[in-house]
Amino acid sequence: MLVDYSLYLVTDRSILKGRDLFQAVEEAIAGGVTLVQLREKNISSFDFYTIALKMKELVNSYNVPLIINDRLDIALAVDADGLHVGQEDLPPAVARKLLGPEKILGYSVGNPEQARRGERDGADYLGAGTVFPTGSKADTGKPIGPEGLRAIKQAVAIPVVGIGGIGISNLEEVKAAGADGISLISAILGSNDIEAASRQLINLWRK
Repeated sequence: MLVDYSLYLVTDRSILKGRDLFQAVEEAIAGGVTLVQLREKNISSFDFYTIALKMKELVNSYNVPLIINDRLDIALAVDADGLHVGQEDLPPAVARKLLGPEKILGYSVGNPEQARRGERDGADYLGAGTVFPTGSKADTGKPIGPEGLRAIKQAVAIPVVGIGGIGISNLEEVKAAGADGISLISAILGSNDIEAASRQLINLWRK
């Protein structure tokens, strides 16, 4: 599967302030989002499964792949396009074995050593960060900055997506560091006009 990592949306319903998740994602795709990761931390497996099933139908109708965050069981249950794991989740080698060779596997990394391990263990792409300070995730360490991102990119041959605190103001620094795309939460979902925000971001990225 040929994947466009340019504008990678990670969902977070808390940022939507009560707005509908599916409508928000549809608006984001209309604006230019190229990949969607469904991230749900505090709900039951049944609810996650139900949301994932509906989300897959929605995003695939626009030929956009759906990645499930962390939960291999949910990814397999809904036949999602891929799975994203972090340092505290299943090791990528194990995830790859269970996921099979055809699915997209992403891995969160913060330094070149982790990046090389992820590549070796079967990851298709790396989420590198956190690049800048971010309020979207509480468990992020010290920002690696564009320099850290560049070091990760130079350490591997697979695509690298910048993640953490990225928006209009610093997007060009991420691109200059060699990233293959940007992963965003609040810069898209926190916007009053999600479609317009997505369009502005993708246009700037592709400029």
